[in-house]
Amino acid sequence: MAKTVRTLDGESRRDHDINSRIHKPKLAEKVALDIEREILRRGWPVGQIIGSEKELLAKHQVSRGILREAVRLLEHHLVATMRPGPGGGLVVTAPDAAAVTGAVAMYLEYQRAAPTVVFEARIALELVAVQMTTERIDETKINKLRAQLAREAATDPSEYPSHSHDWHILVAEMSENPALTLFITALSRLTMDTAAIARELRIPAPREEAEEVHKAHSKITESIVGGDIGLARHRMRRHLEAIERYTSGH
Repeated sequence: MAKTVRTLDGESRRDHDINSRIHKPKLAEKVALDIEREILRRGWPVGQIIGSEKELLAKHQVSRGILREAVRLLEHHLVATMRPGPGGGLVVTAPDAAAVTGAVAMYLEYQRAAPTVVFEARIALELVAVQMTTERIDETKINKLRAQLAREAATDPSEYPSHSHDWHILVAEMSENPALTLFITALSRLTMDTAAIARELRIPAPREEAEEVHKAHSKITESIVGGDIGLARHRMRRHLEAIERYTSGH
């Protein structure tokens, strides 16, 4: 039979070990959050060393096990990574937007978000994005939009709907609002997956689909280049509603 050993405060060794395991992740999370806040205060300096393991242990006054658990959390969230060896330490990393948008799309899939729900959010966000892009259009952005349309026209129709996704992300990026870009990217990715499934469930006509989408993108681009916010929003809404009908099978 296992022997129960009492600690100085009367707690059994078994209870003490359980409490330590429960306490450890919470403390590690706090240390990780403190380090993340420090990185934010420094302006998220990618490539900069926040401190060596020895320096971080002294600063946060925790055990090596707690610090290493905190580092694992930071690495999992793509905030920083520990570089071993002489001159090493905790290095600030650039977050991977693809990982974030992928996680958002996966969460919505897990929630079984219906296409109508996704498009409610997508239409709201993309109408704001196309308006901001139209307001901020310049020669450089015009050239990028036209280059994207040229790539789209030259793309094999079998690659639809991935090339449609690229045009929508470009318009979002040109709004110069990273929050819009992040969520539009996630929702567009989810729509792209749904559209791919929809194509498998019916007789494929990829060339016709690709041509229709390219035509819509061209018209919206004309409105953006012409600075016509109302027309750009109207055409974007009609385009997204057409995609929603396609993905829902209507």
